[in-house]
Amino acid sequence: MSVVKVMISDRQKEVKIPTGIRLLIRRSCHAVLEMEGFHEPCEVSVSFIGNDEIRQLNKEYRDKDAVTDVLSFPNSDNGQYDLNPDTGCYMLGDIVISVARAAEQAEQFGHSLQREISFLTVHSMLHLLGYDHEQGGIEQVRMREKEEAVLAKLGLERNASYVLDEDE
Repeated sequence: MSVVKVMISDRQKEVKIPTGIRLLIRRSCHAVLEMEGFHEPCEVSVSFIGNDEIRQLNKEYRDKDAVTDVLSFPNSDNGQYDLNPDTGCYMLGDIVISVARAAEQAEQFGHSLQREISFLTVHSMLHLLGYDHEQGGIEQVRMREKEEAVLAKLGLERNASYVLDEDE
């Protein structure tokens, strides 16, 4: 069983964080690590931020001047993670979530904010573990299958399509 320390901070004021979200994030991180067979003690930082801050980070780190839902900052070099000497945990990296954007997407896709934030956490955890969907193809399919498998394990199965009609 993996031991994961998840440090969560709320640096935004746009959306009130629902009760239970912090526990759900911890469960989401743990479920990804279990699925991936990562059994080393580790730590992850998750920050809730606003649209302005995530847009700035997206521009600075990805050269995309747009609001996005989540960004992942892996702390690894070819799957090798630094060890925190104070805790003895491997430092997987940082996840930043725009809660306002997550709320918009939850409404757009017809599911709860809890499911959306869990999805974004699972998605980012997979990035921290080295998965990438940017090129599309089989890697994108494999990552989406893993995301949905973890969400199903958490009882958050998909109840709507992620593909919008052309009219929307």
